[in-house]
Amino acid sequence: MKKNFSYYLVLTLKGMAMGAADAVPGISGGTIALLLGIYEELINTIGNINTSLLKDLKSNGFIYFWQKLNGNFLLSLIIGIGISLITFVQITAYFFDKYPILIWSFFLGLVLATIYVIYKLIKSWNYINLMFIMVSAFISFYLSEISTIVNIDIDLTYILICGIIAASAMIIPGISGALILVVLGLYSTMINAVNNLEFDKIITFTSGAIIGLLSFSKIIKWMFSKNSSLTYSILLGFVIGSLSKVWPWKSELGQNILPSSYIGENYLFYSIILVSIGFLLIFSVEKIQKLNN
Repeated sequence: MKKNFSYYLVLTLKGMAMGAADAVPGISGGTIALLLGIYEELINTIGNINTSLLKDLKSNGFIYFWQKLNGNFLLSLIIGIGISLITFVQITAYFFDKYPILIWSFFLGLVLATIYVIYKLIKSWNYINLMFIMVSAFISFYLSEISTIVNIDIDLTYILICGIIAASAMIIPGISGALILVVLGLYSTMINAVNNLEFDKIITFTSGAIIGLLSFSKIIKWMFSKNSSLTYSILLGFVIGSLSKVWPWKSELGQNILPSSYIGENYLFYSIILVSIGFLLIFSVEKIQKLNN
């Protein structure tokens, strides 16, 4: 496939979708990357970043270094993610505050489609795959249900550690990095830091995120190289476990309930439409990708 300007423009838009997802507790940027067909390239690109690249820069020049880094790919994604984080944080917060059921319904459709997409990527099935699906689904479900940490002394060291943990979660489909920040009691702090341009907190968190991405991506890259079907089985479990978090109808205590038990307007008809749109959107994306290959 020829990688021209339009390709990188589309890649930037995909980065924006990842950034919007990572800004919202409940859906993972890794899930969006998997849906949009860039997950493996993302993991391989980040996993290949090491000190040898600096030697290549010194001995072979910037162009060779940039190509080996897959720099255009990374830069396009980073620009898109950055635009989303800066622009859509407040917009997303507004819509989740005003229309939570409708927004979560759309995300539910995306997550259901993700399960189907990952299922197709698993080439071989056995009891080990099933066991890992159940284990990772339990972990994902548990992380989405545990209570938020409170009364934490939030300093720059704590922000750095949270950045490492959250970034590691962000690249796992099904586990929301933003949700991890909610659990760690840092979500509102970082949202305010972005809105108010508190650069000390932003730079510290970004540094932690880079450490987490570089470290954890190498683990996932190694897993893909050893057994891709088993790796996808683990990812499938993580996504299945996240279904509880994206269920649109919640009680006043935050528990999942049936639409008929929801107090107030349950928007069931519109929710079904949005779930369907979210699900069918993935097939449109896949069709476009096949046309471009």
